[in-house]
Amino acid sequence: MTRIRRTATAAAALAFTAAATAVLGFAGPASAHVTVNPKEATQGGYARVAFRVPNESDTASTTKLEVVLPENAPVGSVSTMPVPGWTVATEKRKVDPPIEVHGSPITEAVSKITWTATGDAGVKPGQFQEFPVSMGPLPQVDSMVFKVLQTYSDGNISRWIDPPTPGAEEPESPAPVLTLTAAAAPGGSATPSVTAAAAPDDDDDEDGNGLAVGLGVAGLVAGLAGLVLGGLAFTRTRREPVAKS
Repeated sequence: MTRIRRTATAAAALAFTAAATAVLGFAGPASAHVTVNPKEATQGGYARVAFRVPNESDTASTTKLEVVLPENAPVGSVSTMPVPGWTVATEKRKVDPPIEVHGSPITEAVSKITWTATGDAGVKPGQFQEFPVSMGPLPQVDSMVFKVLQTYSDGNISRWIDPPTPGAEEPESPAPVLTLTAAAAPGGSATPSVTAAAAPDDDDDEDGNGLAVGLGVAGLVAGLAGLVLGGLAFTRTRREPVAKS
């Protein structure tokens, strides 16, 4: 019986190990992908965002990055920050209706930004690089989805172009998403609260009470003075001799 139990235990252990190996073999580590940071900005405002690009290859460097701005959310002003060792170029497209920027209509908007490494400036294995962009006024939409192409020195291209699906898992090649929140409502004139409105009545009550107390004290003092004077007069009368008739 003991040998049978040992055999069964060993078989169960081997089965568990095999199952674990199979599961771990199919569930590899999640791959890093291009993201936009920060991930949130305010509608109607200007934002400085950076496209963060990790290098996933073990042997090749990232030498080009192409960021396509969403057609349904055009931005009137887009400017890039210099990245040492990289050149940058922008492409524009017509927008209709025009975008208003500082009171002036804009009929063209940046549709694509391309960074290209020069010399040995590519993003090497185990490294990442950020590509900063300033843009605005940001459109009145819930989010901006940027499609990104990441080109390696060996010719391979990673296409980060899949938009997110609400309620679903993250897609295999997710596109960077910038979430836009509504701007805070402008502050209006303060409305007096119930407590503030009642404050003058409380002050009036306090003034009335103070006046009543003051008059009461004055009356009390006058009364005491009258008693004192009356006592002195009575004492004086008793001391004076009675006139004989």
